[in-house]
Amino acid sequence: MASTNNVTELIISGLSQDPEVQRGCFVVFLPMYLATVVGNGLIVLMVRVSKSLRSPMYFFLSHLSLVEISYSSTVVPKFITDLLSKIKTISLEGCLAQIFLFHFLGVAEILLLVVMAYDRYVAICKPLHYMSIMNRQLCHILVAGSWFGGFLHSIIQILITIQLPFCGPNVIDHYFCDLQPLFKLACTDTSVEGVVVLANSGLIALCSFLLLVSSYIVILVNLRNHSAEGRRKALSTCASHVTVVILFFGPAIFLYMRPSSTFTEDKLVAVFYTVVTPMLNPIIYTLRNAEVKLAMRRLWGKKKNSGLE
Repeated sequence: MASTNNVTELIISGLSQDPEVQRGCFVVFLPMYLATVVGNGLIVLMVRVSKSLRSPMYFFLSHLSLVEISYSSTVVPKFITDLLSKIKTISLEGCLAQIFLFHFLGVAEILLLVVMAYDRYVAICKPLHYMSIMNRQLCHILVAGSWFGGFLHSIIQILITIQLPFCGPNVIDHYFCDLQPLFKLACTDTSVEGVVVLANSGLIALCSFLLLVSSYIVILVNLRNHSAEGRRKALSTCASHVTVVILFFGPAIFLYMRPSSTFTEDKLVAVFYTVVTPMLNPIIYTLRNAEVKLAMRRLWGKKKNSGLE
């Protein structure tokens, strides 16, 4: 870390300075975070124990749910506890760690969504070769590549950030640590760093989004050759995935594909993709998927039966 750093602790401004608003946010966001952990945790558990959820699609879904729990847990627990604190602080090292994990897991999720789209493309467009193409080895390589891609992206962001000098002020205008709010505290010009970070984050999000859109256009074109029942099943599966993609990429592109600003709505958009979206994902996937709902009922039945014994 740069030797000119005089700042060792940062003060987080939070969503609001009004104590009543903060208490209201605590009451709303704590159950949402618990629902995120429980909902996504159930998906991970079901995929591991259910024999009917052994296909590559559910293997990728379990990793997506694991990322969602980790991604939300990087920000939300501290955010919730800060809502009950008068002064919200974090060390500079803790801030950098939060940024690293946030971007690592965020890009890992983006790449997993791309992998899941490729899985649906193979399943719908090349059904006879699906199991030979999406074999166990390839599935593990694709998941490992997603995690590695997130790590590589995040380490670049951190290597850029740790070279900056921070000598005051020390109030970060957000409810968690992110690159652009932290750059505003550096006592040097960060315009070049800002462009590099924007390119690194924004282009990954934009290119991945365009790739996802293209894959689903190809899928929709190929569905014309399927039976009505085949189209219904494929569209039901793809609809869940497309909904998650829109919920995740919409806010991400809004924040990272434009210059940094002091807009208050930036915080509200960040709340959506750090708190709301991770909670909605298990709901979206279970409500539209008969196999997941059946596995959940079986798992619940086993728990009830074991409780009666």
